[in-house]
Amino acid sequence: MKCSDFLQELTNYLDGALDARTKTELEGHLAWCHNCYVVCDTTKKTIEIYRDSTLYELPEDLRTRLRSAIVSKCKSHKPDAEKA
Repeated sequence: MKCSDFLQELTNYLDGALDARTKTELEGHLAWCHNCYVVCDTTKKTIEIYRDSTLYELPEDLRTRLRSAIVSKCKSHKPDAEKA
């Protein structure tokens, strides 16, 4: 199975809507493909967070550092014409 095949079936896999053979193939792929494992794990965790609907309040110092990092990253990715 190729990564593109895995990604096409990811939603069905997470929904439990696969036949046994395809599920086994996907899980075999996850066993050796780190990239697909990370995508699958991250997607599962994201779904769990949204299903829970619990808001997580970040500590003020973390929010400040995160905001600064995002602003800094955005400024560094501006086209040269906009940097001037």
